[in-house]
Amino acid sequence: MSRAIKHLLIGGLIIMTIGVPTATTANENDLKLTIVNPKTLYDPTPNGYSTAVIVPREARVAYISGQGGQDSTGALSPDFSVQVKQAYANLRTALDALGARPDQVAKLTVFVVDHDMSKLEVLTRNVKEMFGEALPAQTLIPVPKLAIDPMLFEVEAVVMLD
Repeated sequence: MSRAIKHLLIGGLIIMTIGVPTATTANENDLKLTIVNPKTLYDPTPNGYSTAVIVPREARVAYISGQGGQDSTGALSPDFSVQVKQAYANLRTALDALGARPDQVAKLTVFVVDHDMSKLEVLTRNVKEMFGEALPAQTLIPVPKLAIDPMLFEVEAVVMLD
């Protein structure tokens, strides 16, 4: 193995061990997500997400399909902020149906039609309202359109179940 590859491997191991807290054994009654925000990376928490989240090995995982901003009748507001607020309310309803809480969400993927920086404040506010300090890992994907033309926002989640 070349010297450069050895240094890369050793460096990678050092970075991995610095950023990951000491593992603890979780029992069935004490399953918690571990949020990891390495100090050597940009702090994402002001923007409403965490760098990484570790799900305990004993946990069951559920996947929630993308939730849009439709109300219970299927109607969509033309307003982006109204759709985002409703989509997070719909996500909360899906969590409730699973018997899960927001602090059990490990990962969010959000899709934003015609994303621009003005939409980040709306997104950040809604994520922080729902998740508080237990910010999940999150990826924002700008898209030209979603499944239904008036849809402007969609959020899907990976959830750890008790």
